[in-house]
Amino acid sequence: MFVIATAGHVDHGKSTLVRALTGMEPDRWAEERRRGMTIDLGFAWTSLADDEMTAFVDVPGHQRFVTNMLAGVGPVTAVMFVVAADEGWRQQSAEHLAALHALDVRHGVLAVTRSDLADPGPAIAQARERLDGTGLAGIPAVAVSAVTGQGLAALRDTLRDLTRALPAPAPGPARLWVDRSFSVRGSGTVVTGTLASGTVTVGDDLLLYPSGRTVQVRGLQSLKTDVDRAGAVSRLAVNLRGLKTDEVRRGHALVQPGAFAPVTSMDVRLVRAADRLPAQLTLHLGSAAVAVRVRMLGPSAARLTPATPLPLHVGERGLLRDPGARHVVAGFVVLDTMPPGLHARGDARRRATALAGMRDRPTVAEEVGRRGAVRREALVMAGVLAPGDADPDGVVTAGGWLVDPVVWKQWTAALHRVVDEWAAANPLSPGIAPDAAARRAGITDARLVGALAAEAGLVLDVSGVHGRDTGIRFPAPIRRALDEICAGLRDAPFAAPGAEDLARLGLSRRHLAAAVTAGVLIRITDGVYLLPGAPAEALRRVAALPQPFTVSQARAAWDTSRRVAVPLLEHLDRQGATRRLDTARRILTKESR
Repeated sequence: MFVIATAGHVDHGKSTLVRALTGMEPDRWAEERRRGMTIDLGFAWTSLADDEMTAFVDVPGHQRFVTNMLAGVGPVTAVMFVVAADEGWRQQSAEHLAALHALDVRHGVLAVTRSDLADPGPAIAQARERLDGTGLAGIPAVAVSAVTGQGLAALRDTLRDLTRALPAPAPGPARLWVDRSFSVRGSGTVVTGTLASGTVTVGDDLLLYPSGRTVQVRGLQSLKTDVDRAGAVSRLAVNLRGLKTDEVRRGHALVQPGAFAPVTSMDVRLVRAADRLPAQLTLHLGSAAVAVRVRMLGPSAARLTPATPLPLHVGERGLLRDPGARHVVAGFVVLDTMPPGLHARGDARRRATALAGMRDRPTVAEEVGRRGAVRREALVMAGVLAPGDADPDGVVTAGGWLVDPVVWKQWTAALHRVVDEWAAANPLSPGIAPDAAARRAGITDARLVGALAAEAGLVLDVSGVHGRDTGIRFPAPIRRALDEICAGLRDAPFAAPGAEDLARLGLSRRHLAAAVTAGVLIRITDGVYLLPGAPAEALRRVAALPQPFTVSQARAAWDTSRRVAVPLLEHLDRQGATRRLDTARRILTKESR
């Protein structure tokens, strides 16, 4: 299917021409037909070629209904621009052209209507002059009369040639801008719109923006025919399950989950704008028209903050309109949907300089290089990277991040420096925690530390990030104190030093924890430390006892106190070497015999 929007001044015969081409009435409201003036969007379709359908979005031409007109042309890439032969170029012809030029519409046909009432030549020449310098310069012109039928066949042929020359829809996720919402008895809420990208299937879950609510596709119609699946470009009626009609309206959008983020601030390149713009305007994109706050950054750059979040991608085009003056003041191209903060003096000027050097549609490598590091999903939702694309060349990928190679090298060196500094300042610590390492090294996400540690020749384990030599360097007094404890335990393996002994030797909990990490001691419980081989020796001795045995028997076999014996037995229980039979007796398990 192809979709073409109309454009042109009020009462120049747009709806009459669509009616003549399709045999359908595009004006949906009785008031429109009574007044003979389109006030809202109309829809009709016909077959211009063998089996290809062409749908027309008929837009109002009156100045009061420009918002409705923009909702119709926003999602469409081709236009039938209508000028009356007996009136020529008029005010709304100019505003419609300004809007189409700002939206970069480049495919169209000039239809000069009412050619039975006046010579179409002057109107064609005048229109061509006005179209010159815009994206519609040089489009074919056809003189036509919907009343007499003059030129209708030529117009159909020219429109058919137009559709055949239209580029294929750019690949991308599904997004349908809603232009109508109504209720059907027995079916519920139905919305219509132009599906400009992606595919929608019955049963799909979609997100409704700006609410972000998940809705399910109950049914689909394309040109009043039930379908199970529809792809871009097409006019669709979508029956939504479990949604009230007043919960969705024109300007909302149905989008593929995970493919768009709700944009609350964007940096844009301005097109055909004055040096300064009003601080409050109306933003038009797709079928949406929302209030927007404008902050000028430079002569052709601005930051836009819409009152309602919008599902947008980098590279999209929209309009800024002054609702008071009732005219388009600028077009814009979205350059950044995740702009940085502007807090310091000169930030706005520097940002404008950066935006001036950016392309409308950057490559992944360009976007990563500009940001240093960015989450992959963020680039997908910005439209820079497709969800199914392979990891791009020229960037480092790790932990869901895309990182510029220069930044990766800087992080690697910084992590190595941080680990060395930590080891020098904390000789009893086996390593620095990943979160702390990331913070000190300026690494964006601690989840990247593992990959960076491997790059730097460091080790990341449960103890933290450290060098490959994991031996702990104890200060000489602490080393001598530990040697004294170990010598005593070699003579009496279960004579764990008490709190007074540890204090006398100057051993704090931190020193003892480091000794455990280094494998010098093992911790049985708080305040009870033995040599690493103590549990095995304990089992060997209780194995010689009659089974089952009591705490007192084990304590005697180990030549120790209850302070040590009880937690040591509980330690052996946890290891599965012994098992309690009742409150007084234990037995060796089969595995430890």
